[in-house]
Amino acid sequence: MPLERLIDVLEQLDQKHLILLELAKSKKKIVMENDMNSLVQHLNQESRLLKQVEQLEEARMEVSYELLRERGIKSQLNLTITELARLVFDPEDKNKLLSVQSRLSHTLSELKEINAINQKLIEQSLVFIDYSLDLLVGRPNQEMTYMHPDQKSNQLARPGLFDTKA
Repeated sequence: MPLERLIDVLEQLDQKHLILLELAKSKKKIVMENDMNSLVQHLNQESRLLKQVEQLEEARMEVSYELLRERGIKSQLNLTITELARLVFDPEDKNKLLSVQSRLSHTLSELKEINAINQKLIEQSLVFIDYSLDLLVGRPNQEMTYMHPDQKSNQLARPGLFDTKA
């Protein structure tokens, strides 16, 4: 029955997103500790999970269309779960569908929040790295503008903490 398969696919999507949520929470700590090896492992795990989520999302769309056809609707519209629930008349089935939709929605919003925090942490890390490199190597003293080759001087060197001529 398409409705049961749809609920099953939504539950699987929720489970995959819960795993992604746990990875995102642990990634926060890894980014703060600057543990690059663990970060690479996490990114590989996330990549595999995202491929599985993509497959489940395709299955969800197929089952949704199948449910529409079963209800006599010959449309290829990408309806939301709430809109599909309007086509379910059995209160128990409707409740199951809306319940799994609510859980998935909550998981996705929590994942979105943690990913936003992780993105800010990574951006701050990159700013710090850029700042650290500028301290070590220095910024160019001269703007990048055109200058006649005869007028060029050696001012383009980047003075820093290290003597590059040593």
